[in-house]
Amino acid sequence: MSGGVGPTSDISLPKEEEVVHKEQQDHSLKDSKNASKSITTTRRVGFLSFRQLNCLAVGIVLSASGMVSPEDFGFVVFSIFYMYFISKVAFPPLHPSKEAQVFSPQNKVLKLYVLVGAIIGLYAPIAYILEGIFEGDKEGIKAAAPHVFLLASQVFMEGVAFSGRFSTPIRAFVPVFYNSRRIFSIVDWLRSEIYKINEEHSGSDRRVYVGRALAVANMAFWCFNLFGFLLLVYLPRVFKLYYSAPKDN
Repeated sequence: MSGGVGPTSDISLPKEEEVVHKEQQDHSLKDSKNASKSITTTRRVGFLSFRQLNCLAVGIVLSASGMVSPEDFGFVVFSIFYMYFISKVAFPPLHPSKEAQVFSPQNKVLKLYVLVGAIIGLYAPIAYILEGIFEGDKEGIKAAAPHVFLLASQVFMEGVAFSGRFSTPIRAFVPVFYNSRRIFSIVDWLRSEIYKINEEHSGSDRRVYVGRALAVANMAFWCFNLFGFLLLVYLPRVFKLYYSAPKDN
């Protein structure tokens, strides 16, 4: 039975139609192969995206300038080894089809939240450091550099974690781990901005108030990010999705 459309399986295709049909199949196979190659290429390029390369460059420049302490540099190195360690021991990666997304990529509120964090935590402090070079504010540059270095390292490590080789809990580990460490660097930055008003090489009075406002804004935003978003919202969803996903036998 054909369902009212007419006979289908009982009719053979003419030779010309068979050729066209085969050509269409060949084109569809080629398109599918090209699509899979483009997806693979996109994933490989995405592993070293323009943003990650910029953050890596910022971290290297700050490290070479001597404004990053050995403790902060050692923290980044330790995070790399520890991330691979817990990926093998505690949270092995699942099959890509079983890795559900925690938030929708089309979430406009989340995009705005990430943009605000980038402006407050990365772009504005970098501009603050660059302006401090012209004004001779050595204390302000030295105090803000650790936070910028750690945040740039965090962005780069998040790109590594989202490369597809790590599970969802490892992807959540990077921002929680780095955010916890950067709060201490922001405290040191805020303390330096408060007590540098009468010190030499502190810049203009306007710069002192800008530095204080920027340090306070970073303290408020990243404390909320850690205690109000990552630990309360993001991390519980990550573990729920990871442990509820079907495991391979």
